[in-house]
Amino acid sequence: MTNHQFYMKMAIEEAKKAGDIGEVPIGAVIVKNDEIITRAHNLRESKKDPTAHAEYLAIQKASKLLNSWRLEECQLYVTLEPCVMCAGAIVMSRIPQVIYGAKDPKGGCAGSLMDLLQEPRFNHRAQVERGVMEEACSQLLTEFFKNIRKKKKIIQTADNTNN
Repeated sequence: MTNHQFYMKMAIEEAKKAGDIGEVPIGAVIVKNDEIITRAHNLRESKKDPTAHAEYLAIQKASKLLNSWRLEECQLYVTLEPCVMCAGAIVMSRIPQVIYGAKDPKGGCAGSLMDLLQEPRFNHRAQVERGVMEEACSQLLTEFFKNIRKKKKIIQTADNTNN
């Protein structure tokens, strides 16, 4: 097992925590000097906060822990390709390396929809490693949304039989 796989497994564990509480299962960990310094998972529904993405929360925690907005010696592992907001936070916090699992063709800003992390007009760019444990990361999301559709169908069926 590579370091990337080990840390992505930890991010997957965070994603599972999100799924267990009804959040979209996305998890993130930030590593510095081969040690996980922060962990986070999606909390948008729980906090009623559109910015409560796993990456964003992990960056906030790391900045507080390190007492600095510059995370220049850190790596971010996240189960889903970062969105525009999270990519912006990565650039602004100077994280030099981002490793993600599943692509996000509808909102990914680390190579799918656009590539903000490699935008040459910014004064900082992050090295990106794509597709680490992609199948496991994708499967979490697929199962989560499959279960939501199944629950909606059961509710709709029950509503139709009660009318």
